[in-house]
Amino acid sequence: MTSRPFTALPVLAGGIMLFLSGGIAQATNTDPAIDTGDTAWMLVSTAFVLMMTIPGLALFYAGMVRKKNVLATLMQSFALCCIMSIVWMVAGYSLAFTTGTPWIGGLSRIFLNGIGAHIQNGADIAFTLGADSLNATTMTIPESLFMMFQMTFAIITPALISGAYAERMKFSAMCIFSVLWSLLVYAPIAHWVWSPVGWLAGLGTADFAGGTVVHINAGIAGLVCALVLGKRKGFGQDDLSPFNLTYAIIGASLLWVGWFGFNAGSAVGANGRAAMAMATTQIAAAGAGVAGCSWNGCAAGSRPYWVSFPELWVDWWPLRQRQGLYCREVLS
Repeated sequence: MTSRPFTALPVLAGGIMLFLSGGIAQATNTDPAIDTGDTAWMLVSTAFVLMMTIPGLALFYAGMVRKKNVLATLMQSFALCCIMSIVWMVAGYSLAFTTGTPWIGGLSRIFLNGIGAHIQNGADIAFTLGADSLNATTMTIPESLFMMFQMTFAIITPALISGAYAERMKFSAMCIFSVLWSLLVYAPIAHWVWSPVGWLAGLGTADFAGGTVVHINAGIAGLVCALVLGKRKGFGQDDLSPFNLTYAIIGASLLWVGWFGFNAGSAVGANGRAAMAMATTQIAAAGAGVAGCSWNGCAAGSRPYWVSFPELWVDWWPLRQRQGLYCREVLS
């Protein structure tokens, strides 16, 4: 009679362990899991997109201005990289990607508040974009990495605009304009399109890699800047020849390579969509280069050819179209 309680103890202990293990498994399954492959690719993509601004865009623009403005143009891209990083950390990310309203995000991530809470608690988990909304999206990368990837977009967008006012805006005015534009224009539009609760996203708007948020947005801002500032002093009278086309082609090449992170990285994972975006980026860019150079050669009244040793003919018409001239470089 006294041995029965002891024989029941193993059964009772096994039942308790089974119950606890089931509860732990259930709790673990509710947390979004980080995919190491996705995370590794997004780390690389983030570095690629940052490279597009410094040194890619900096060299591209610096090569197309006059000699006296080369350093100032380089510093515009460098300074914007610094300033926009701080602006994005302080308020930009929160306004763009927290749930908030369909028009603007909330303030829950001001100064990146709470973005590292899961690390402090010892659990490296992913996050949910648009949490507590009907269109919440579960990510497979850490929120800190998603924030950094989007930061590189917020950096390059105002840097793209700087080409519209190169050589004709004070440095201090550029800094003030870029900060205000980032908070009042870029962050709200990024929320409209890329946040699951954004009103344009709710209408079915698809922007895979910044066609609306980055390029149309920056293009319109650049056009407005050019119209407000007016014609360049000395236009049509002074020599506005670009200082160093070598800088420009190096910058363009860095932009080309960086675009793999920009486009393929926008898949937010190492998957088939990223691979297709990478293939499309390379083929489309190569096709555009061939078509552009061939068309320009015909327009200039010469027969274009690509490789004829010992010379390589390269036509740089986009770099001189503001003067209505065609500049040819012969590389021996």
